[in-house]
Amino acid sequence: MRDDKWAAERAEAVRVQAERLQARQDAEHTRAETMLREFAAAARTAGLAPVPLQVQGYGGRGTARTPLRGWYLRVDRTLGVSTDGDFYVLTAPIGLLDRVRGTRPEPRRPPLTLGAGGKDGESLPLAEALERLLPGWHTR
Repeated sequence: MRDDKWAAERAEAVRVQAERLQARQDAEHTRAETMLREFAAAARTAGLAPVPLQVQGYGGRGTARTPLRGWYLRVDRTLGVSTDGDFYVLTAPIGLLDRVRGTRPEPRRPPLTLGAGGKDGESLPLAEALERLLPGWHTR
């Protein structure tokens, strides 16, 4: 009987912890989404020219055009923000038809740190990536 009570208490603690983690992640995504929308507006106002965004194939296996225009957030062009402020991961498995016809990536919820959990030196705060694109954008 005691084991059942302990198991129920542990299950409840795990559930509460998961809810807290989800709430924290949602708050971070919301802050990043706001930051990207504000950046896109500032970039348009400042006349920062958007570029066509392309999707890269995994392992450097070609590229596919997209209907998107915006700015690359990383030098390796694997992440981008559209002129509407939507966040895109610009790597995918692409085939011959994708290279010919193009592809339409779906927007994703942005992180506050790009590449978090990756190799050392690969993570970059979103604010820093945006500052590289348009210095002083947040004060405009």
